[in-house]
Amino acid sequence: MAKEVLKYLHTIAFTHRNFEVTKIGLLHIPLDEQNTRLNPVKQDFKLEELLMLSTCNRVEFSFVFTGAVDAQFMHQFLRAVYPSLGEEDLTSFVIKLEHYHGMKAVDHAMSVASSIDSMIIGEREIITQVRQAYEHCASIGLTGDLLRIINRHVVETAKKVYTRTSISTKPVSVVSLAYHQLKRLQIPLDARFLIIGAGVTNTTMGRFLKKHGFKNFAVFNRTLEKAAQLAKELGGSAYPLQELDLYRGGFDVIISCTGADHHVITPVLYETLLQGDPHPKTVIDIAIPQDLDPEIIVKHPVKHISVSLLQKISHENLQERTKELAHVEQILHSAHEEFEQILQIRHVELAMRAVPEEIKRIKSDAVNEVFKHEINALDPQSREVLEKVLGYVEKKYIAGPMKLAKEILVKHG
Repeated sequence: MAKEVLKYLHTIAFTHRNFEVTKIGLLHIPLDEQNTRLNPVKQDFKLEELLMLSTCNRVEFSFVFTGAVDAQFMHQFLRAVYPSLGEEDLTSFVIKLEHYHGMKAVDHAMSVASSIDSMIIGEREIITQVRQAYEHCASIGLTGDLLRIINRHVVETAKKVYTRTSISTKPVSVVSLAYHQLKRLQIPLDARFLIIGAGVTNTTMGRFLKKHGFKNFAVFNRTLEKAAQLAKELGGSAYPLQELDLYRGGFDVIISCTGADHHVITPVLYETLLQGDPHPKTVIDIAIPQDLDPEIIVKHPVKHISVSLLQKISHENLQERTKELAHVEQILHSAHEEFEQILQIRHVELAMRAVPEEIKRIKSDAVNEVFKHEINALDPQSREVLEKVLGYVEKKYIAGPMKLAKEILVKHG
């Protein structure tokens, strides 16, 4: 019965396993454009339901479709969703995409929300992204009953994974690890941060710091426009990188990630930035190669957090997370069996939708037609008692068959 319900369910996925992140970026659709772009596709392809999940490392479409889902369908579907996509890219996406069908699509969704399908195992952000993707698609009329049931079960399963295992307890991302190092050093919230470089890593780092209460930022970048963009988001100030040696605002922490092929922070520049301040400073250098000249660490009291240190901790923590995979798989296996039962119960609910209305109709006929004169002859007190009895019987007759059917499914399903 569950297989019958799921046979029209499909998921096509474009993930970090098969595509560069920059390629996946071509498939992102802003939230405010999804309604106008996806609803026409749903109608044109006669999809009963449609859901889009879009993160940094994946774009996925789940849909309910009664027709054949083959390479021709994939090509036509992607062309409709992405009319401006080049033919070479489109063909590559069709060839390399991952296709999940039926219960395998549900299992895949549970693996995704539980983070074991992620680029970084244990990153909890994915459960929020899954939930928000569903809520948005539901709000614009793309989803229906099946995807609603699946999403609820997927989110509940992911919560079990995160609460019953240690898969997400030790951070592995560079940004998370860097923040934990700062926390360990007890850096105060009013600390002055120099952010050198406004690329993806430093942007993420800045957002993370602001989220945790830090508020004093000066951003330097080769292009002032990008520095200004990040500084505005952080509530800080922006400067061109070539004017770093002119900065006189002082600092407590430097976060540097420029992508330069030489040491950006030289001993001379560092001393200029210090302005004679003798207090120990913290430098987070997450650039490859390093932005900080090693000579600085020898000459000055610097708490140095290097990318190599963070990578070492990340590797150790990732190994710890990987040990939890067997436990996670057990939870997902149980969730697989539970979902098949959920579908069977839902099948009964849908099949018996007419029962409550039929019982209400029988009651109405009895009161207003068959026994109308007898009831009208009753005194007010007797009529009130009769209405209570009829109401009680009605509730029991509605709940009884449904409860019995569910019990039979649980016992024999």
